[in-house]
Amino acid sequence: MYKSNNGPQPICVQHRHDMCQSNMLENRFDSSRSLMDEALSLLYYLETSETALKSLLNNKKGTNLVKTLTKIMQRGIYESRAYATLLLKKILEVADPMQIILLERELFAEVLQILHDQISHKATRSAMQILVIICPWGRNRHKAVEAGVISMIIELLMDETFSSERRNLEMAMVVLDMLCQCAEGRSEFLNHGAAIALVSKKILRVSQITSERAVRVLLSVGRFCATPSLLQEMLQLGVVAKLCLVLQVSCGNKTKEKAKELLKLHARVWRESPCVPRNLYDSYPA
Repeated sequence: MYKSNNGPQPICVQHRHDMCQSNMLENRFDSSRSLMDEALSLLYYLETSETALKSLLNNKKGTNLVKTLTKIMQRGIYESRAYATLLLKKILEVADPMQIILLERELFAEVLQILHDQISHKATRSAMQILVIICPWGRNRHKAVEAGVISMIIELLMDETFSSERRNLEMAMVVLDMLCQCAEGRSEFLNHGAAIALVSKKILRVSQITSERAVRVLLSVGRFCATPSLLQEMLQLGVVAKLCLVLQVSCGNKTKEKAKELLKLHARVWRESPCVPRNLYDSYPA
């Protein structure tokens, strides 16, 4: 009896067909990804005017542009994520306040991931600049705190590569200052065991901007979160001594005013403490 050998063939043909489709899709994806990388790099290096950037944001698909860049930051390869971050910074620099206020939480998470991965110095700096741009608004402060920005910045302050650049430290203190102006931000700041010591350490060591913002951060938590244990911790970590030193050196009037305000606020607890060096005691404000 004749036995047909055609039985298994449809399965093999189907398998080969599926493999071909898979390879075609993979090649097409690689090709489109390569084109996307080239397009992003071209867009970044083009000297696009502020008017042109605003027109991209203000057209009907403007929000889609921000969402697209956010998706690339999330799913792209090294170069794509870096260029998407740099482009997003450029675009947000010219955005209207309402466009910035309406930014979605996903963007905050992806900016945070860029900071975590540190894929390049330029991408890290652009991610920090994005936070400086978007965090002045109250609604965005809450989104940033929820995303974990404060913990990330504290960790970055302990990173030698990040901390070796003055501009990085200045932006980090600016963002911490803005986020500590809301209750959730202060709570997250104090939840990190190294936060107070790290911020205090940067005073008088980096720049006038860093010192001023660091003192403002300490004033925010010292004014609104002043438990006995926190005040003792600030004494033991040398924060009070550092604030007294601020009053003795040339570091800007705003920094001195904020330091004096905080020292006066808790003078009853701090003024007579043996933790304040005798050579700094005379500078303690009356």
